[in-house]
Amino acid sequence: MKFAICNETFQDWPFDRAFAFAAECGYTGLEVAPFTVADYATDITPRKRTEVRRQAEAAGLQIVGLHWLLAKTEGFHMTSPEADVRRKTSEYFGELARLCADLGGKVLVCGSPKQRDLLPGVTHEQAMEHAADVFRGALPAFEEADVVLAFEPLAPVETNFVNTAALGVELIETVGSPHFRLHLDCKAMSSESTPIPELIRRHHDLLAHFHANDPNMQGPGFGELDFLPILRALGEVDYQGWVSVEVFDYTPGIERLARESIDYLQQCLGSLAE
Repeated sequence: MKFAICNETFQDWPFDRAFAFAAECGYTGLEVAPFTVADYATDITPRKRTEVRRQAEAAGLQIVGLHWLLAKTEGFHMTSPEADVRRKTSEYFGELARLCADLGGKVLVCGSPKQRDLLPGVTHEQAMEHAADVFRGALPAFEEADVVLAFEPLAPVETNFVNTAALGVELIETVGSPHFRLHLDCKAMSSESTPIPELIRRHHDLLAHFHANDPNMQGPGFGELDFLPILRALGEVDYQGWVSVEVFDYTPGIERLARESIDYLQQCLGSLAE
């Protein structure tokens, strides 16, 4: 199983220091939040893209993709009833696809809760149509860059649009492209009544990427969520993608979060192998 870590975990650390420490902990992949480089992907120059990719490679890491796609941006919205806003959002996803490819990545994790919330007067059914329109508009860019956008169902406390894996699948089937697939996140899935292992088994055929975190907003092993059955389910469905550690609460400290999260995941794998 391949483990990556999200680069914003290291907060204000210089990239070379952060990447080296991630490799030292045992990660082989890195997931990049574009806002850690610049607020807008369009502001990240070709030279900077090459520099970041080389810094990761120098540390022995592969950049697996991007997440927090619309963080720090303004003017974009996935479920807007305004055609011009949807068009601009599609175009920006296209730029994110090119950025991802330039960094060597293959997946765009689409959460961005506030940029998909239902706007006043828009029904969930209409929002599904608007979102499908946005992502269909970006498909040519996804195809040209050879990347997959993995849409992330999120808990109701974060957004009011697509709160279950089943609704994520509905959107994916509406868009209808191998370049538009599913992302599953442990913290988000914990809000569902269906156990996480069952959600993995039920939707694994569309699964493109996976986030390992605890409902307490920290890393795996820092809360009560048991990752043994989760990793067992990923193994049972022969998941070949990355498992990325993503945290939101840095209280334990950067070093502890990075090191102990992967240590715990490796311990779980070891138990499964016994």
